[in-house]
Amino acid sequence: MKLQNKIILITYADSMGKNINELHKILKKHYEKAIGGVHILPFFPSSADRGFAPVCYDKVDKSFGTFEDIEALGKDYYLMFDFMVNHISAQSEYFKDFLKNKDNSDYRNFFIRYRDFWENGEPTPDQVDMIYKRKPRAPYIEAEFADGSTEKIWCTFCEEQIDLNTDAPETKAFIKKTLADMCAHGAAVIRLDAFAYAVKKPGTSCFFIEPDIWNLLYEIEETVRENGGEILPEIHEHYTIPMKIADKGFWIYDFALPVLTLHALYNHTGEYLKKWLEMCPMKQFTTLDTHDGIGIVDVKDLLPDEEIDKVKEQMYSQGANVKKIYSSEAYNNLDIYQVNTTYYSALGNNDDAYLLARAIQFFAPGIPQVYYVGLLAGSNDTDLMERTKNGRDINRHYYSAEEIDIEQERKVVREIKALMELRNSHPAFGLEGTISVSADGDRLTIIRVCGENRITLNANLTDYSFTIY
Repeated sequence: MKLQNKIILITYADSMGKNINELHKILKKHYEKAIGGVHILPFFPSSADRGFAPVCYDKVDKSFGTFEDIEALGKDYYLMFDFMVNHISAQSEYFKDFLKNKDNSDYRNFFIRYRDFWENGEPTPDQVDMIYKRKPRAPYIEAEFADGSTEKIWCTFCEEQIDLNTDAPETKAFIKKTLADMCAHGAAVIRLDAFAYAVKKPGTSCFFIEPDIWNLLYEIEETVRENGGEILPEIHEHYTIPMKIADKGFWIYDFALPVLTLHALYNHTGEYLKKWLEMCPMKQFTTLDTHDGIGIVDVKDLLPDEEIDKVKEQMYSQGANVKKIYSSEAYNNLDIYQVNTTYYSALGNNDDAYLLARAIQFFAPGIPQVYYVGLLAGSNDTDLMERTKNGRDINRHYYSAEEIDIEQERKVVREIKALMELRNSHPAFGLEGTISVSADGDRLTIIRVCGENRITLNANLTDYSFTIY
């Protein structure tokens, strides 16, 4: 099924029911009209990071089901798959063969070897400082080969996620085949995870390096388009970077909306939210919550620095069980620019505030994405987080089919569903239409118009009441 202008659910394969088959039944039972698409977070065999360290792409993790289950789901919903363009698992056949055979391996060029990348085999201190890093040192692992030798190999994220050399012809062939296979299995959209890290050049930040990053993006687009799909680059950074991508006609994420909406609801003013809603593109996917934390870096310069600091503190002071330690090294948080919480708990588990947040999202330009925990207005799962000591697991509750049945009895869950059905069915939300926004004190009005169709949201940002007509 091709991409449609209907709300897409974000979920792990085993988070709404035990597997893909159960997920399919649950959606048919409860959300047939509310959801048009499903972004199944990585469902391939993986060695770390809840699927984001893929061992391969030609199999479905046995505990989740089969490609037949995926394709059956794709007959009822358009699907989004993840492709980790920047890295692959340290347990993949490619990396294991490289460790075994080193320079005789067919995959020796798949990876970025410090000895080849840097002029003297090592970066200078100045070059290390320039790199946009996720670690407090140069990004590498010390690989141990079967012959007893060691070498530094580029590794941006955890040690199970080995970076790919996207310049190598062998890697390009792997990327092309993988993307074509994904489309053949029903992917309408392929999300390019950690895309901005995928090109490295000495003496640069190694993050969104132009013009090389565009060459990679156009190569990927050509392959996916040939096979009937769309691409969605995933980039958490200053809003001007995704806007550059949007200017070239690509789909982007709206990662600024979550914090701007929180700011509006905490401080009872739509001043900054209005500016963003009027400048962001229509060709985008909106979010309030995802499998990661709530990103702060995305609103730099969309909110003044003092307002960013203020809204972060308000998440901790007004949120329900939102604590700074959950977004720290103590809970294995990689990114200091994200706050670990569910969106519902960020709003103090307040049903009215949360429902208004969703209404704002559904009236914003673009196609809304709703994370499964958000779909069920889920509060922070500190029990799961304490078991795993992973801060992000606070927003990764496992729902059984029975639990989801019970959640349907909550008024807020039913009201979210009704809003979703309205967003999917009303013609004023057409992506070729327009948006106008007014913000006067604590009053926010958003009007969507498409052709002869119009729909208006009038909201009170103090008591969180709203009307739609």
